[in-house]
Amino acid sequence: MTVHDFNAQRLYVDDPLSAGAVVMCSQAQAHYLVTVLRLGAGDRVRVFNGRDGEWLCAVGKIAKRSCSLEVLHLTRSQEGGPDIGYCFAPLKRARLDYMVQKATELGVARLQPVLTERTVVGRVNGERMRANVIEAAEQCGILRLPMVAEPVKLAAFLAEYPSDRRLVMCDESAPIASPLTALGGLQNQCCDVLVGPEGGFLESERALLHDLDQVVALSLGPRIMRADTAAVAVLALVNSVIGDWR
Repeated sequence: MTVHDFNAQRLYVDDPLSAGAVVMCSQAQAHYLVTVLRLGAGDRVRVFNGRDGEWLCAVGKIAKRSCSLEVLHLTRSQEGGPDIGYCFAPLKRARLDYMVQKATELGVARLQPVLTERTVVGRVNGERMRANVIEAAEQCGILRLPMVAEPVKLAAFLAEYPSDRRLVMCDESAPIASPLTALGGLQNQCCDVLVGPEGGFLESERALLHDLDQVVALSLGPRIMRADTAAVAVLALVNSVIGDWR
């Protein structure tokens, strides 16, 4: 991965990006660029859309509630990343925001809410999740944005789980051993990570998971972690084995 310039201001846009194109900013983006960052006409900002790489742009015409950006040249080609999905039982707002941001920073390809019997939140705000994804991507310099999937119940999720993927299940009942050893068989394989609700999986749910050949049960050690902490821990471990930390 190309080293990110942490002094550069970055902005996500949904428009196609190419040299000479003009991007019209939303009202919120214009406020951020002109009022918060105090940029003026001709000032530079880097933009990305998750598809076409990162481009240097010049601030163009500024109006009361809008501004335009002129796309100048490519600064970084589009980058991919490991095929790691993060599947999780939704949490309350602040903890969910944190978890989505950190999973994005850790380079996941997909975010999949999974509803279990002990899930504390039955409704998931996909737009808010997407906003957190974008904010994290803007700040940490990544170019690929994870896809935000619609919530699905655990039984349906497992019934349709692909046979050619591995599912790393964080399981407090798994034997406490070296997690890197437990993950050693995953090299060169695509996988998903599943973290359950803060109350844990029911025994019936755990049985469904262990019946699936693709499941790898993983202990995160002797301490019980909150779900948002477990997300960071397990994604760091998986990245060190099959991700881009090797």
